[in-house]
Amino acid sequence: MDAAPALMPRAKAWLDAQLAGPFARLRGQTRQSEHVDALRDWERALGEAGLAVIAWPAAWGGQDADIPTQVAFAEAYAAAAAPPRLGHLGVELVGPTLLAYGTEDQKRRHLPPIARGEVIWCQGYSEPNAGSDLANVRTRARLEGDVWRISGQKTWTSLGPFADWIFVLARTEKGSRGAQGLSFFLMEMRQQGITRRPIRQMTGEAEFAEVFFDEAVARAEDLVGAPGEGWKIAMGLLGFERGASTLVQQMHFKTEMDAVIAAARANGSARDPLIRQRIAQAWIGLNIMRQHALRMLAGGADPSLGDAALTYKLYWSTWHRDLGELAMDILGPAGMIGQAPYHFPALANLYLFSRADTIYAGSSEIQRNIIAERGLALPKEPRGTA
Repeated sequence: MDAAPALMPRAKAWLDAQLAGPFARLRGQTRQSEHVDALRDWERALGEAGLAVIAWPAAWGGQDADIPTQVAFAEAYAAAAAPPRLGHLGVELVGPTLLAYGTEDQKRRHLPPIARGEVIWCQGYSEPNAGSDLANVRTRARLEGDVWRISGQKTWTSLGPFADWIFVLARTEKGSRGAQGLSFFLMEMRQQGITRRPIRQMTGEAEFAEVFFDEAVARAEDLVGAPGEGWKIAMGLLGFERGASTLVQQMHFKTEMDAVIAAARANGSARDPLIRQRIAQAWIGLNIMRQHALRMLAGGADPSLGDAALTYKLYWSTWHRDLGELAMDILGPAGMIGQAPYHFPALANLYLFSRADTIYAGSSEIQRNIIAERGLALPKEPRGTA
């Protein structure tokens, strides 16, 4: 059933009213770590309005929104210059993962607080020696009575400095290697045994953290799936990361693209034929990205990483990095002048942040390996060959 006719007029009116009124200070705001309290209030307001998790089933606080409605909402959200979602990991990753793999008890305890905008989640995947190579995880967990004791370290933990809960991939089978012997846990962040250390970025923000686990506790009922099924759960979660959430990302890319064009017109660089050509290429790339995302979503709610999804991360990260470089070429010296320490113009921040795009969430090198091995079924090169 297409929910757009009923939902979208109300959603657009609500977004316009809120971002012109009580949340006006968040309109166009992208520096999450500097506005955490206000963004928490925004998440709760979205929850109260029934707009926090529109793709979820109504039984769990959603609107049963179909793909066209999700697309329309993403476009309306970006058009209103609404801020990036502080709760997006819970909404787009944890929620769908629990709906697919969680127990009824896990759904009952964790989904309603996400739908109400009350709980912020962070991601405990990457480690100092297991970034793009996620199967190299060394954080370990052992069962002790009715709790799991977890020790190890995660790094580049998105939203780690201020999240309430974390999902963690840890090794539960002693001596196991690779994708075998891993398990998927849900853990409270505010507990003895967990220390978080914010990582300051070159934009001046600190939305990532190192997270240290020293005999930290995950309750037995917060193990998702069975022991040893962590890799399956983790891959399912990454499938949702390549799902409808990509539409919101693309709408923010469009907003940045519009700002790049406006800057080129404002300072006259749009008269340069090479700049115009690069802008046209970026615009074409953005539209290719949109069509590619819609092709991925044509598979419905299947959480597996299909062939279409395998290329998506490599494509968008390279495109976004190039857009940042274009932005700096358009700004010229003005892009290097900050208003305060680490406070540069928005397009300069786009450039600085986009330098990491081809590294996090799977480096470009790893993505090419995945495409070759899973998508094209190419043989691995034997070790020791040139």
